[in-house]
This record gives sequence, C-alpha cells and structure tokens, in this order.
Amino acid sequence: MPCHNYDIPTSRRAFLRRAGCGFGSVALAAMMREPVLGAPSAANPVLKQLPQRIGQAKNVIFCFMEGGPSHLDTFDHKPLLQKLNGQKLPPSFKEPVLAMGESGAPLLESKRTWKKYGQSGLLISDWFENVAEHADDLAVINSCVSDGINHAGGVCQMNTGSIFGGRPSLGAWVNYGLGSENGNLPAFVVIKDSEGTVVNGVRNWGSGFMPAVYQGVEFSSDGVPIKYLDNPKGYSSAQQREKLDLLAKFNQEYNRTRTDNTELDARIRSYELAYKMQAEAPEAVDLSKESASIKALYGMDKPETAVYGRNCLLARRLVENGVRFVQLYSGAGSKWDSHSKLEENHSRLCRSVDRPIAGLLTDLKQRGLLDETLVIWGGEFGRTPMSEQGGGRDHNPGGFTMWMAGGGVKGGQTIGATDELGLYAIQDKMHVHDLHSTILHLLGVDHTQLIYPHKGRPERIDQNEGHANNKLITG
Repeated sequence: MPCHNYDIPTSRRAFLRRAGCGFGSVALAAMMREPVLGAPSAANPVLKQLPQRIGQAKNVIFCFMEGGPSHLDTFDHKPLLQKLNGQKLPPSFKEPVLAMGESGAPLLESKRTWKKYGQSGLLISDWFENVAEHADDLAVINSCVSDGINHAGGVCQMNTGSIFGGRPSLGAWVNYGLGSENGNLPAFVVIKDSEGTVVNGVRNWGSGFMPAVYQGVEFSSDGVPIKYLDNPKGYSSAQQREKLDLLAKFNQEYNRTRTDNTELDARIRSYELAYKMQAEAPEAVDLSKESASIKALYGMDKPETAVYGRNCLLARRLVENGVRFVQLYSGAGSKWDSHSKLEENHSRLCRSVDRPIAGLLTDLKQRGLLDETLVIWGGEFGRTPMSEQGGGRDHNPGGFTMWMAGGGVKGGQTIGATDELGLYAIQDKMHVHDLHSTILHLLGVDHTQLIYPHKGRPERIDQNEGHANNKLITG
C-alpha cells in the first residue's frame, strides 16, 4: 500500500481546528468561551450601550512623554525641596527602591520659576508657560502611581495596564469598545516624533490577546504620514479593486478553516481599510490646507517645535475626521529619561512640546472640539526628589503627575497630592488602573462592562482593580 504523508497536528488546538473541516475549532472556542471571529458572539459588546452613553468625550489625544518627565520641575511645586536642597532624605521618609540603585544621594532643588495661572491659580513652572495659559482647562493629577520601576515595565503598564507584555493597549480597548466614527480611517493611530524606537516597540499599541484588527496604526512623523498609500504610477483604482477582491477571495478561502488566526483576518481588513484610505486619508492628513497662522499656533514655524507641532496638528485633523484614539510620542527612545543633566535635557524637550500642546488646546477650543476631545499629558512615571549623578533624577513610580483637559473634564483643579518632597503619592492615589478606568468613564464606557473573554477569563483593561475617579468631572 502507498504510504501517505499526513501532516500530523502538533497540538490539541491544531487537531480540533482540522478535525471535521474546522468545526472542532468552533467547539474549542465555545469551551474556552472565546469569540469565533465573524460569529455573533464576537460582536462589539458595548455598541448596544452607546445610546445610554453619559461620557462627553468622543476622542482621545494622548501626549506621551516617553522616559518619565519630572513632575517636581513642571506641575508639582515643592517649596520644602528648595529648603532642604543638598541635604539627605529625612529619616521620616521611607527609602525608595531605585532603578539605578544609587543610595544616600542628596535632595535636588527645582531650578524653575513657578507662577499661579488662571482664575484657578494652578502653580505651573516656566517650562510649560504656554500650556499654563490653559490652566483653567487642566485637571492636574499629582498623585499618579505605577508599578513599573524601569522603562520597559512602566511604558508597558501605562499603555496596557500590566508591566508584562501580551495585553491589549488602551487604544485597542477603546477601539474594541467604541469602534471608529469613520470606516475609511483607522480608529487608533500612533505618531512618534522621530524614528527612535519606543521601549517595547509596537507592543505598546498592540492588541494582545484580542483580534489583531484592534491594534494601532503607526503614521510617519516625517514627510507623508501614511507610506505607500498611493497607487503605483499607471495603476488605476479599478485595477486595485480587482486585485483586492481576488486577494480577499484567496485569503477568505484559506481562513475558512482557520478562524482562530486573527492575524490573517486583520490583514484582510487592513487591505480593505488601505483601499478606503486611498480616497479619504490624503485629505485628512493634508496639512497644506492649513493656514500659516494655524501652523504658527502649533509652532511649526520654529525648528525646535516644528516636529511635535506638526504631529499635534495632524492629531487634530484626525480626530476631526473621526479617528477615535491618537497617541503622540515625544522623546521616542526614552529621551525624557534624565539621570543626569536634567536641566539641559528637560529644557530642550519641554520647549519642543509646550507650544505645540498649547496650540492644540487652543485650536480644539476655538473649533468647538475640546468638549468632546480628551487630551492627556504624561509619561510612564516621574522623577525622584533626590539627585542622581549630581544633576539628574532617578525613576519615581511612587508619585508623579499627569493632566487631562477637555472631554468633560472639569478644569482648573488639582487632584490628589504627593508628600512634601514629591516622593510618594499620599492623597487620592490614582494607580494606572484607575487612570485607564477614568479615561473609559470619560468616554462613556463602564470599564467593568468592557470585557473580552480570553482563555475562560473575562478580561478587562484594569485587571479588575481600577476605579473611575469622578473628581475629574465634578471637581
């Protein structure tokens, strides 16, 4: 008898997928309570709740300062730090575990000039004098807490809720829960300020255990934002449509018995999205249509602010065109990390983002978009009050600052507090899980109901630990 060369399945999942023309994978998905892509159970679980949405925000622009900006030199003024400059940390303070392990370092004063701004009188340093003009729109959260002592864990947790990789990013959860307002553009877009690699790379905007279709789409920070979008010369849209239809037919046939392969489904959808984007995206990202005065508002007329200004203006155009979540990285490659020469490093970086972010807030407000666009500023952690290498500061996940504006947030207020030296959050602590829960709440989504079943567990962005802070709305 001839010997047949059968492909023997190497796992139970592979066996069930192949057995009975793939019906086994449907049974496995049911047993694991996982959605079968394309089946009714995979439908968006939040869409039916949208008519009852109470959140004012429709979109999010997250200005992420990668590397950890110093809260002590920007938005959290500590007069005692000035008085004790050069002295050791008082014994009444618990010695923190530091990323770089330096111990016994003296306290380092802030060299900034601080002023009260707006009717609210928020204290903000001269490093953010332009953003400070919007003090009455800002809710400054001075009591943020993270578990990530290093950049890999900190950036991962701020983006996904966990210090370990493998979970969906916040933007992916928002995409999964609310979807896009514009089917011709991605719901989740990421833009960096350079070609530098963000720590953890694309996992920061990945979809984790969700279908890959929910992951973020990276736009370029230089030149044409969306590469390879145009058809080759002499190649018509009709030809492109025929090519995609044929490719989709092949892919769908291949995917028919591989419903657990979300990467293939995401690729099919990405081809279709790219085709739709060819018609709408060029208009959405065409900054040439903006006036010189608007470009100057964002700082595009100055070399030091041109890159982040362009990205902020692009973010405004994207949310204006229905993109749900835009994340703008500053300092890609952990450039905000200032273990030494903090004055030099932060002076340059703050100058590069201050005017563009202020311009973004001004522009959103004058267009009537700030009420429905939640703007977030912050990094993965803050910095220590103790010095490192003489003129720098180490990582501080125990207490740091982020701020929010627009999207229903009540401005002109400070939420929570760190101790007198800015080392630990002591009042109204907001862990990263609470921040994520609050962001979803502002978007009108109950974070306890935004669930994705994975391996028999009802997974949430906050890993069942977060609480939305209503003070951002009520004050």
